[in-house]
Amino acid sequence: MPRIIADISVSLDGFVTGPDPGPDNGLGTGGKALHTWAFSDDPDDRRVLRAATARSGAVLLGRRLFDVVDGPNGWDDETGYGAGEVGKPAFVVVTSSPPESVRLTHLDWTFVTTGLPDAVTTARERAEAVASDSGKDLDVVLMGGGATIGSALDAGLVDALTLHLAPVVLGSGTPCSPAERRARWCSGA
Repeated sequence: MPRIIADISVSLDGFVTGPDPGPDNGLGTGGKALHTWAFSDDPDDRRVLRAATARSGAVLLGRRLFDVVDGPNGWDDETGYGAGEVGKPAFVVVTSSPPESVRLTHLDWTFVTTGLPDAVTTARERAEAVASDSGKDLDVVLMGGGATIGSALDAGLVDALTLHLAPVVLGSGTPCSPAERRARWCSGA
């Protein structure tokens, strides 16, 4: 059975975006520094990214993150899931209301409106199907954002947490979880 792997980049001071994130400024002011490693030519960074994305049988994300990646300044032919390291896994979006249209129509999107546990089940089923077809062990990568990952952790839906610690201090932005969880899971404890 595919594991649910929460995978997110976080600043040294515990933020997963800089201040003022939104559809036109997905990672917030200064937040692009969180993902510098993903676009680096460093062989170790490339290896980490390749390993993290190669295990993706399906990818689970929240609606706010979907709005960023599918927005006008979101993913394109050069910048997308895995920074070009892998193919195109199925994407499952947990949302209260599906979008009226999707810009990235070449990707496989499923919108689940019945809550996070059902979205996890759907993503796991998609990953199992791909794993069965490919003969590989694949997982569900929960790429976020921070609120979705925090909710999944609180609900006991996550099997493993991968944090990519970025050498940047953002000062404010979206914390990797509310204060009561922050010290526990952002420290990897």
